Amino acid sequence: METAWQCAYGRNPDPSKAYSEAIKAVESASQALIEPNNSRATLGTMLGVIRSSPQRFSTAIPAGNSGTNDFDLVADMMRRLWQGQTSRHGSQSPTPMETQEQAEMAVHLAAVLVQWFAAGLVYRRP
Repeated sequence: METAWQCAYGRNPDPSKAYSEAIKAVESASQALIEPNNSRATLGTMLGVIRSSPQRFSTAIPAGNSGTNDFDLVADMMRRLWQGQTSRHGSQSPTPMETQEQAEMAVHLAAVLVQWFAAGLVYRRP
């Protein structure tokens, strides 16, 4: 997270790198829980695992009777981070780079996710 933070808020901001580093921090923090046997796991592959079996995961604050899975908030946050990265792939038209505002939001979103995963506040159901 330190590199992402420096790239977003340092003396010479680099929004695209900040966004990319924020994603890498989330991948690093969540891989052991979501895809422990995939050393090449990415945010995209982890979202696939979550989509196919969301009932395998939970959080410290249950969703209650809202009709949603406990893990939906975490999955939505991860999905927003992943889908918001515009410079991830090339195309035939110019690839738009992330803005400073997008980078700042991504860094803060990633900080929450990294903290939740690192603290064990999101976990596999027994």
